[in-house]
Amino acid sequence: MADPPAMTDLVPFQPRVSSFVSRLVGAAALGALLGPATASAQPADLVIQNAHVLTMDPARPSASAVAVRDHRIVYVGDQTGSAAHIGPRTRVITATSDTTVLPGLHDAHAHLVGLGLSLRALDLRGLDSVAAVRQAVAKAAQAQPDPRAWIVGRGWDQNRFSPPEFPDAAALRALDEASAGHPVWLRRIDGHAGWANHAAMQLAGLSKKTAEPEGGRILRDPSGEPTGIFIDNAMDLIERALPKPSGPELEAAIITASGYVAARGLTAVSDMGLSPEAIGAYRRLAEQGRLPIRIYGYADDPMPAKLQQFPLSSAYRSELERLSQRLGPPEHSSHFTLRGIKLYLDGALGSRGAALEQPYSDDPKNTGLLLTTPEHIEMMARWALIHGYQIATHAIGDRAVHLALDAYQRAGVRAERNVRFRIEHVQVVSEDILSQRRFQELGVIASMQPQHATSDAPWAEKRLGERIRFAYAWRPLLDSGARLCGGSDFPIEEADPRLALHSAVWKTAPAGATKAPADALSVGEAVRLYSSDAAYATFAEDKLGRIAVGMLADLTVLEGKLSLDDKEPPPTDLPRRKILLTVVDGAVIYDGLGQSQASRPRRRGRLVPRH
Repeated sequence: MADPPAMTDLVPFQPRVSSFVSRLVGAAALGALLGPATASAQPADLVIQNAHVLTMDPARPSASAVAVRDHRIVYVGDQTGSAAHIGPRTRVITATSDTTVLPGLHDAHAHLVGLGLSLRALDLRGLDSVAAVRQAVAKAAQAQPDPRAWIVGRGWDQNRFSPPEFPDAAALRALDEASAGHPVWLRRIDGHAGWANHAAMQLAGLSKKTAEPEGGRILRDPSGEPTGIFIDNAMDLIERALPKPSGPELEAAIITASGYVAARGLTAVSDMGLSPEAIGAYRRLAEQGRLPIRIYGYADDPMPAKLQQFPLSSAYRSELERLSQRLGPPEHSSHFTLRGIKLYLDGALGSRGAALEQPYSDDPKNTGLLLTTPEHIEMMARWALIHGYQIATHAIGDRAVHLALDAYQRAGVRAERNVRFRIEHVQVVSEDILSQRRFQELGVIASMQPQHATSDAPWAEKRLGERIRFAYAWRPLLDSGARLCGGSDFPIEEADPRLALHSAVWKTAPAGATKAPADALSVGEAVRLYSSDAAYATFAEDKLGRIAVGMLADLTVLEGKLSLDDKEPPPTDLPRRKILLTVVDGAVIYDGLGQSQASRPRRRGRLVPRH
């Protein structure tokens, strides 16, 4: 495994005891603040002047101008100094003083392929009843002339229904009637449960006699018949019957979703849980120079689901020995990197599948589900340490988080090894995890999604009771010395970093609040989660996540001023602020100023393995 990039130019997070700026700038950096940072003054491709530039760079936390040439940042400083970089072909943007330039925002946990496919599927988000879902399905069935075609949708949430319960046998009959014979599969908003009609269950060969798989649950009526609700691993029983998207369909989904998120200010996405087919689509797009944003791919768990339950068996070990040949070494191109593996330990809070130490407060006989064994996590971690891969394990409940940390530790993960293994979501932690500083001890990154706290607020306390004080615990984790990175988990949440930043700085504060909760983040901390910390989480902090000379020119420009002064209340209008420019490799891939230009073509090139 190659040595990871140097960390000497990063400032570790510390508890918020003074302003963000005072922590960002050390005494050794003061000299750098006295003059502009610049490369040789040749004409730039793009110059942005008179803006509020938040660099996330400890040597120069803020500036008023930035210049870009040949994919990289060549100047960071004031407007006077930027004039030397303006030539006859330079695009010059003279902004207003309340325009903010940020390092390109990076969603550190999302599903871009899933977003692209979902944009073509039935959108059920926000519907407040079974009747509303039925109506949406009926409309889709009427518009689909092929009687064999599946109706696929996503976004329903039983917590919005009255009563807030999973659809039952009567709801299944209503779904059958609405579907007009089409097979129907509707994923819950969190992707950890699905609702099928009888036609779909028949195509999948399911009946009253179908047994529940390990780590899954089939909801049934009093007679034992499935009601159509399949939770976690049981979803595979339906999804194996779904038609798989073709390579061209996956490529089209990626391109569509890339444009969608670029228009919302994202320059990079960590795409979690990729199938081999999706990986192939990304490779082709990257080789052809058709991938407009940067993708850090995490392959879906490569071990067969049945073997995951028996990690000490000879069959498991044989498959593990073949894994390096099947996956190959980590690989990297300018816009597509594959060096991560996504594992799944538990389910989700919304469907009561997250693994908790104590039973759910609103379901006293249920402590959630383990989708795989902790020993599987340990074995995969051992393999990854040898072969140079980064493990990212889905763990939402406090029991799952504890088991994931234990598995990493048994595998030999330590902070000094700098392998940057991750735990995804970390929605509930325990006092022990915080007091023992376990994330810091192991060098494990807490990959968290602030929007979940906002979306889950109406029902999370019902699930957790008093444990809610240890849920969505960004501030306690930071104060314990843990490293974080920020994502959205789209399409579960909206694919919009403005909403993510808003949730990070306001958490669950009611509308109209003038003071953020004590356990929320400052503006500077929130921006860092989606810039320099996201870059660190993908071993890219030597070239991305900061606005500094020599760094790759990925920028997000939005209207309105963001201040790093902790004494100022965070803005309340972030979700409504317009994205003005999204820049990747110095090329404007989204232009909200009315001067659209296509992404600059890139040379074709093969993927270079990263050993």
